[in-house]
Amino acid sequence: MNYSQFKESLSQSLPPETASEPLKALWYAAKDDWEAAHDIAQSKEGTPVYDHLHAYLHRVEGDTWNAGYWYKRAGKPVFKGSLQEEWEALVKSSL
Repeated sequence: MNYSQFKESLSQSLPPETASEPLKALWYAAKDDWEAAHDIAQSKEGTPVYDHLHAYLHRVEGDTWNAGYWYKRAGKPVFKGSLQEEWEALVKSSL
């Protein structure tokens, strides 16, 4: 699956079956289902990819303190771009 195909999948009612769990979380985030995305992010706490996803989701929520905690856990700097830019970067790095 490439980025365009993933974006096209957002018109469906469920994420692609073949998508990784982080991609499924990003799919849910794009569909404004924060809880489903957050459940996935929490499922593998301590794994950098999941912790970075967790940071992004708390940034979406507006909880910058908690987001900062998760960026640190993921070993990533706090993202300085827009939420959309970070979503795209996370998708592309998860493909």
